[in-house]
Amino acid sequence: MTDSTQKTKGLSIGGFLKYLAAGIYFGIVLVKAEVVSWYRIQEMFHFQSVHMYGIIGLAVVVGALSVLFLKAAKARSVEGVEIAPTGKPFNKIGNPVGGLIFGFGWALTGACPGPLYAILGAGYWPILLAILSAILGTLTYGYLRPRLPH
Repeated sequence: MTDSTQKTKGLSIGGFLKYLAAGIYFGIVLVKAEVVSWYRIQEMFHFQSVHMYGIIGLAVVVGALSVLFLKAAKARSVEGVEIAPTGKPFNKIGNPVGGLIFGFGWALTGACPGPLYAILGAGYWPILLAILSAILGTLTYGYLRPRLPH
């Protein structure tokens, strides 16, 4: 492989800083849109407001349109590989159990796992317990994965 065709496997400092900046910006958007607000999440679960449903619905529409665009444009990754999202099969046991664990965690913490770091960035230090619990759950799944039905 020549130098001109060789692909780097690591992330450069510049690339890291771009992703960090995008993550910080996205976190600010989540905080300003009140997506990380415990009160907004409780309103959603008590069917008292459409705020969160509107945001979730908009995210689904944007995601679906983005996937359609990527497929139509035959978009390629930085490494030159075509981006071709594929579905995953439904698991009769794993999907409901995983959904329940996800839902219980969301209800107990008042936070979806996605914006945990945005909540921490907003200065709510108790969310560290939820972050550590999410990491522990991920490690536990990784350990048990070979023994679980897939």
